[in-house]
Amino acid sequence: MREARLALLAGAPFLHGLSPEELRAVAGLATERTLRARQVLFREGDEADALFLVLGGRMKLTQSDSDGREVIVRIVGPGGLLAAVSAFANTTFPATAQAVESTTVLSWPREALPELFRRVPVLALNAMETLSERMREMQERFRELATERVTRRIARALLRLVREAGRRVEDGVLIDVALSRRDLAELTGTTLFTVSRVLSEWEAEGIVKSSRQRVVVRSPHALVAIAEDLPPIGSTRR
Repeated sequence: MREARLALLAGAPFLHGLSPEELRAVAGLATERTLRARQVLFREGDEADALFLVLGGRMKLTQSDSDGREVIVRIVGPGGLLAAVSAFANTTFPATAQAVESTTVLSWPREALPELFRRVPVLALNAMETLSERMREMQERFRELATERVTRRIARALLRLVREAGRRVEDGVLIDVALSRRDLAELTGTTLFTVSRVLSEWEAEGIVKSSRQRVVVRSPHALVAIAEDLPPIGSTRR
């Protein structure tokens, strides 16, 4: 295995703490697959038959609401795990995974995971840490929905997407996935009308620029100030 590939694998949280020999052995048991943009890796409700690690590119995880619309749950980039729940439970995939761009993944079949964890115990600890982090994120989102003003929820959602799928462009940071105002409303537990009003206000203030399924954050610092309930940029309010 090339040293560059080993270095990339060593940076993945799931593989943290493994020796080069262990990395080679674990990677040697995986199947590598490259997906084209918009190709689906697995669908919500399918049997969770494997654990996946994103090697390069990005995957979009979506869930369907009661009306059948897809809602973005998260964007997973290099080093991130997909379907970590399959490592510990005989269950179904909780979301649909679709490639945002050309994406390479490694996969380990679920039935092989117990033996893999027995041979390299740190892998089980790393997978559990990933699941714990997902649970913390879910709890934080529930807290936001229950206690925070809608403007803060929208700002926090956009900042998460900037971290997960942001790409620098001439006029700011493009959230490089299709993101409609309805998507953002579903993500933040509010209405399409409210999201449209807030984004229009922020566009007038030069904070964001939005169009059909496209959002550019022009002033990330201003968005952070809204998300953290800080004084507006340039404000002298104490």
